[in-house]
Amino acid sequence: MDQVLSVNKLTKYYVDGSKKLPVLKDITFDVRRGEFFVLLGPSGSGKSTLLRAMSGLDQNFEGQVIWDQDIKPSDISFVFQQFALLPWLTVFENVELGILAQEKSPNLRRQKVLEELKRFGLERFMAAYPRELSGGMKQRVGIARAFVRHPKVIFMDEAFSELDSFTARELRQEFLQIWKNSGETVVMVTHLIDEAVELADRIAVLTPRPAKIERIVENKLTRPRPARTPAFWKMEDELYSLVKP
Repeated sequence: MDQVLSVNKLTKYYVDGSKKLPVLKDITFDVRRGEFFVLLGPSGSGKSTLLRAMSGLDQNFEGQVIWDQDIKPSDISFVFQQFALLPWLTVFENVELGILAQEKSPNLRRQKVLEELKRFGLERFMAAYPRELSGGMKQRVGIARAFVRHPKVIFMDEAFSELDSFTARELRQEFLQIWKNSGETVVMVTHLIDEAVELADRIAVLTPRPAKIERIVENKLTRPRPARTPAFWKMEDELYSLVKP
């Protein structure tokens, strides 16, 4: 499997007066095309900082993020932890934001948005505003907005952490099915070990700050992955032994 991006000796500092506070230190790894790659580590370990650097949202770092030559900025989407919906726009208009700069034809934009709303079960809510939606529905809108541009790579920052456990599991399963059928490369941050085991093809375990890669673990469990099985528990135990608070 070829690589869609490579991270090479990525190092990041925050500056506090005359002090440089190290956050990420010499991080190097590759992300394979079409895989579900998860960054796992304790809260405050720099996972989201690394994700922003990889996605291009933060360019103030040392080292390199090298993309395959066929990936353009318009091929990348981002799903945020806090939903990031504009409250004065309807569900339809929030999803349409994903392609406003990409698709000039209003009719084609409408067609693409309607396709995503249907895929995520949002057709009946297209005229609703974010304040009228549950947390799970808001995140569906955020994910639909990421998919509407038909990206090659999707970055997800703790995308299910604002939801209750039942809603989060349901939405993860829906997302997995859509991803399986569409084949994007996904890079996701989580601090939840069971979520990483459920979703990932490979899991990069980060150390506490300054974060390094403790190990990249191959997840060979076949999908779907029921949580209450010896194989699932064994994988969880392996990751627990690597994650250091």
